Order: sequence, then structure tokens, then C-alpha cells
Amino acid sequence: MGRCWEPTLVENYPDGKGPLRGAVLEQRYRGAHVLQRDENGLEKWCGLLPLRRRLPFELHLHRGRREHRGSPHLSSERYAKVYNIDYNRCIFCGYCVEACPTDAITHGHGFELATLNATNLVMRKEDMLLPVAALTPAK
Repeated sequence: MGRCWEPTLVENYPDGKGPLRGAVLEQRYRGAHVLQRDENGLEKWCGLLPLRRRLPFELHLHRGRREHRGSPHLSSERYAKVYNIDYNRCIFCGYCVEACPTDAITHGHGFELATLNATNLVMRKEDMLLPVAALTPAK
């Protein structure tokens, strides 16, 4: 007789059986965007402001200026005050990553973006910013 009467085997993703234990992603995989931090833990400035109209997805980007600690007379640094990506329109082409001159935005390996509500796919800067704990080297 055939296999139609045998029970279905379901692998519990991502902690399934087998030697690879779940999802295996290639090094060049383009997942959810990650905003990088500098060595001081502050977010980097991504210079995409002039290019945002040419990107194939909706990117809301407003810059701000951060004064140096201690003296407001020193030169100030730019940072992304508002950085929103609408994943309803993003095609993960990588244009924003390639165009960023400071490597402030990269593709991470996050891929679980499925939702039943389209408003949950508008990611804000706080959702994409690399946690400070990721900067500290592991002991």
C-alpha cells in the first residue's frame, strides 16, 4: 500500500531534526535591514537623503544634528532622526545598502516578516537599529 495512510511527519522549525538544525542562510542573503552603530554606540549617518527618490521602495528619512557632548561649539554630527522603510513595497534589491557611503545600513539575516496586518510592515528606526549589546565583544 501507499504512503497516504502513514502519519505526516512535521519538522518543528527552526529547531528541527537533522544535522543543520533549522534554517541555513547564505552569507549574501538579503534579509531585513539593520541600521549600524559606530564604535561609540551612536547610530551612523546614512547619506541616502539625495537618493531616496530613486529607490524602488518608500523610504522616509529626515536628518538631525547631534551636538558633541561637553561643548556645543564643536562640530556637530548628522544622524537619521526619522528612518522608516515600508516593507510592503521593498523588494530587497540592495540599492540602499550599495548607495550608503558610510555602511550605516546593511541587510541582516532576519526573514520572519510575515504578518496579517500591512501596517506592521512599516519599520521604524528603533525596529532596525542594531542593539548596543551586539557591539560588545563576546568573552
